[in-house]
Amino acid sequence: MRRSAVTCVIAFAVVSFVMVRAVVQAETNAGFAIILRNGTVLDGTGASSYRADLGITGGVIAKIGDLRGERAAVDLDVAGLFIAPGFINLHSHSATDALSRAENLLTQGVTTVILYSDGIGPVDGFNRMARLGSRGLAVNVGAYIGFNAVWESVMGLRDRRPTAEDIARMRSLVVRGLEAGAWGVSAGLEYTPAYYARTDEVIRVVEAAARWRTNFPNHERVTPESNFSSKVGIMETMAIAEAARLVAVITHMKARGPERGNAAALIERMETATKRGYYTAADVYPYLAGQGGLGALLIPRWAQEGGRTEMLNRFSNLALRARIVAETEQALERLGSPESVYLSASKQELVDIMRQDGVSAGEAIVRVVEKGNVPAILRFGVESDLVEILRNPTTSIACDCDATTSRLAHPRSYGTFPRVLGRYVREQMVLTWEDAIRKMTALPANTIGMIDRGFLAVGMAADVTVFDPKTISDRATYEDPARLAEGIRYVIVNGRVALRDGEVTGEQSGQVLKRTIHMPSRAMSTDRTRRTSARQGTLGAVSGQEASAADYQVEFDVRQKAGARKAEGSLRVIDLRSKTMIQSTDLGLLQTVDRWATFTGRARFSFSPEEKAFTVIVEQSDPLVPNRATVNVSAEGFSLRGFVDPLKVEISASVP
Repeated sequence: MRRSAVTCVIAFAVVSFVMVRAVVQAETNAGFAIILRNGTVLDGTGASSYRADLGITGGVIAKIGDLRGERAAVDLDVAGLFIAPGFINLHSHSATDALSRAENLLTQGVTTVILYSDGIGPVDGFNRMARLGSRGLAVNVGAYIGFNAVWESVMGLRDRRPTAEDIARMRSLVVRGLEAGAWGVSAGLEYTPAYYARTDEVIRVVEAAARWRTNFPNHERVTPESNFSSKVGIMETMAIAEAARLVAVITHMKARGPERGNAAALIERMETATKRGYYTAADVYPYLAGQGGLGALLIPRWAQEGGRTEMLNRFSNLALRARIVAETEQALERLGSPESVYLSASKQELVDIMRQDGVSAGEAIVRVVEKGNVPAILRFGVESDLVEILRNPTTSIACDCDATTSRLAHPRSYGTFPRVLGRYVREQMVLTWEDAIRKMTALPANTIGMIDRGFLAVGMAADVTVFDPKTISDRATYEDPARLAEGIRYVIVNGRVALRDGEVTGEQSGQVLKRTIHMPSRAMSTDRTRRTSARQGTLGAVSGQEASAADYQVEFDVRQKAGARKAEGSLRVIDLRSKTMIQSTDLGLLQTVDRWATFTGRARFSFSPEEKAFTVIVEQSDPLVPNRATVNVSAEGFSLRGFVDPLKVEISASVP
């Protein structure tokens, strides 16, 4: 085995724990950094809400329950308000300095965004995020590795077939992105030049991610050959993910073109795939119009080949222009009619330009695109389809938006999450409060592989959103898209108050979040009774390529009933040389999937006067070391990995 693989799996490190002295002193004197009192807890699992206090210390959730008599440096009475995990937006394009304040996101309750959706973004995205992080982040950021970026970096802007060497280079870039911490392989096969990639070529590239057990969100490819069918595009996404052994994510899902009014049939296809063992998820924003460059989706792709300069040259050729105009009008069928296009920058309807210039829809579009890649609001669907997609159990809520201050944005950039809670929960009762919060928190976390966010549980990162269920609502419109939402009262990011009484505080406690190979994309398991245990497991440090024998002993037996608020059991780790011991005092949440488990909690450390939060990951068959079981125990300033006898590890879950 290569040294890098072994080191990655069983590396042992005790990292010095660093905290800001003032915060440590405040928590020591007060007991907790923050207490939220008398709120209604929606924990992200979808289970019924309950009344409780929530205590935060060291950037993690320390206790949920009755905290009367306990003190905190920041003590907030949230009676009448709902306490939820911070919302996770798994479809974001933010890559700007606006992330340092992120007002439009925090006022929606968002604490984490995943960048470079639709395959768009740099192949070295984590280098760019590190630079953003150095300037301060108001929210957490993660990133996908984008197929489009990978394809363009190797294939350029031309429609040509890749050689075996090209495929190998693209696979290497995908793996490099995952090794850097990417949360999946995103794609936008709708956009050039990725549009030129054939289905089998996409599979050959993205299947390099298979052993990472990650996800494939794709802006589906809608083509003239399929009569601009959403179903054909969605089925292609699912086929790619299945062949590549990834979790398909139908991103910003919609029913348009010939499928308008028939979203139920699309969801049935997804459910069928899941039943066959290929878990299929989706995300959606609660609007019946999208936004993009006017030409990107309507100008035929052959006319875009080679980039903007060559496209404009084709516009100048009268014969080619006539063909482009005709095919652009045909592409409008995906939206319904020219009445579906609104130019937000100039506040004009496409039909107004058609009347003003006395030209057809296709010619009007070409004329506008000639002047620049202007943004357009593209209306596409019907309310009944949106409701069906919102109700689908594997659909997350995502805003497909940026951290922005732009007044030309889509209203989803300012109102997505409050709109769902105000319009589709409180007013229309399409979703329950519990399920809507699940779709904004735990479901997206599980879809991309997160293990320490998305739930309110002991040991989870303290990303928390507090809102008023009576007033939460969106205010942004297509005509005035930059109006901030109402009703989000407090937002806590990694244990710091980023939004207080609806106002941004200026805290920049956001972190750059990275995924590892031990964080699989998965379906939620909280509706099952589940258990994991290890008997007399031994963990060893690494010396060269060999693991030393029995440096540590780990034992745990953790179980959680379906719908239960917390796990039960214990964790114990002993250093066989110094007799240093870790002993759990409280458990949070247990999650399982086939041959994999993770749980959180708090523990006493014999070498520390304070309890610390911990996370454990259990692999019955480690993807880096087949046929070996591994356990990873990490806490604040402490990380230990190693092998365990597979026969002494148990992971189980009952059928709900």
